Amino acid sequence: MTARVRLARVGYAVAVLMLLLAAWELVKSVVPERGVSIGDQRILPRTGDAALPHVWSVVTVLGERDGAGTVGGTLVRTAGFTLGLALLALVIGTVVGVALAVVMQRFAWVERGLFPYIVVSQTVPLIALAPLVAGWGGKIVIAGEPWRPWMSIAVIASYLAFFPVAVGMLRGLHAPPKASVELLYSYSAGWWDTLVHLRFPAAVPHLLPALRLAAAASVIGAVVAEISTGTAGGIGRQIIVFSQQATGNAARLYAAVLAAALLGVVITAIVGLAEVALRRYNRPAGAAGGGR
Repeated sequence: MTARVRLARVGYAVAVLMLLLAAWELVKSVVPERGVSIGDQRILPRTGDAALPHVWSVVTVLGERDGAGTVGGTLVRTAGFTLGLALLALVIGTVVGVALAVVMQRFAWVERGLFPYIVVSQTVPLIALAPLVAGWGGKIVIAGEPWRPWMSIAVIASYLAFFPVAVGMLRGLHAPPKASVELLYSYSAGWWDTLVHLRFPAAVPHLLPALRLAAAASVIGAVVAEISTGTAGGIGRQIIVFSQQATGNAARLYAAVLAAALLGVVITAIVGLAEVALRRYNRPAGAAGGGR
């Protein structure tokens, strides 16, 4: 990717952000504070400061005092805690997803029997699963150490992260043309050699987009898990704290929500480093084939 293309992408991202902020202020200036309703159905939201603060209010609130520090400092600290858990969940989800994909590619009967359940697993509401994982974890002791609340958050977030990795990796492992697979077999290459020298490189273009989805899912999972389990220290819990303080002005709440959204940008940028490391393999694998 040339420097000009990178600059253009950054410019597009900044332009979209400016348009969103302009739309935010336009809605606040045009829509009445009580919103617009037809009968009992509200069709446009309320725009008072308690519901939709000005953009500059969200920015300036970062300098307000919050306990021993500022709101901005609190958000940085709590976002850092959540980022660490999201990264751990991404690693766990990636390892589990890749392992499942390899097993399913190796054994067709495992893929036929397991893949539908992998898909169905994502229909379970995370907010319902989180208390169960926290409860089960409280009964686990690892090497004499009790289960920590942050471990439950990492497990719950990895539950969302493994799915796109497993699906993308499995598709990539099936990507090499049948002729290429048969060529390696003709050279007496076993399953492992074929996996390492053909299937893994061919899977990279499918794995990298999946990792981006998994990165975003890990942040969502970590935030929801913090809220669901009541674990303090992360941005999810901080959103709850600020929502309880948003009786007169919701600027702090919006600042926390935007900080959580920025976590997705940060972790996706970290995944981008993997794309740089694997750029030699990040190209189409040719005609798709179903050879095993």
